[in-house]
Amino acid sequence: MIFHKSEGSGEAVVLIHGVGGDMASWDAVAPALAKRLRVIRMDLSGHGRSHPLSGPVTAEHFARDVFGVMDALGIEAAHVAGNSLGGQIATAMALGAPERVKRMALISSVAGRTEQELKGALARIEVLKQKGIGEIARGNIERWFTDEFQQKHPQLVEARIRTLTQSDPVSYLHAFTVFATADYADRFAQIRIPTLIVTGEHDPSATPRMARLMHERIAGSRMEILPHLRHSLLIEAPGKVSALLEEFFA
Repeated sequence: MIFHKSEGSGEAVVLIHGVGGDMASWDAVAPALAKRLRVIRMDLSGHGRSHPLSGPVTAEHFARDVFGVMDALGIEAAHVAGNSLGGQIATAMALGAPERVKRMALISSVAGRTEQELKGALARIEVLKQKGIGEIARGNIERWFTDEFQQKHPQLVEARIRTLTQSDPVSYLHAFTVFATADYADRFAQIRIPTLIVTGEHDPSATPRMARLMHERIAGSRMEILPHLRHSLLIEAPGKVSALLEEFFA
């Protein structure tokens, strides 16, 4: 079962969270969108209140999660916004069933890893296998949040880390493997859907170089690099993200 909820009314927009998150990742963004859109959120397989993952999966597997929720709610086509792993899933949706995706927003999304970046991502998989989520959780704080945000909002930082560490370890390993290896860089030119690309200036995972690559290869796309920020835009800069999405999905 894929746990999901719908709020607001109007054109549908589906919000897809990242690895080790859940629908609550969008808590600071969804209310603004729900003022004039029907906002659909879910916990992907292996996350939150949805069923766990027992074996390896692909981005297409997660895309089926999303399409299944859309089908259950009678939604033929929707705007889609994906954060981090959610961006790879949104891309899989746009490539696999473009008629079902009206507009697509890729937030802190990864593509076109260099050999060194891929090596680092694969090394993190090995750490997960050998030492578990706790070994990487604290290191993620520096990757996700600016120093200023860590100092001003320690409770929000701790809440995000808590969500991560409470993840089912087997499910997280399989989901993180998708995040680390799924790459659509060579297929972006096939996308004809209006696309917004957003990332943080100092994001070590979804780097500005990756955002520029997506922007160059997706015809007519729009790119926004948010100054000073790192990976967790939904938590550290929800107002900026909300404003960009409200405008883009207007």
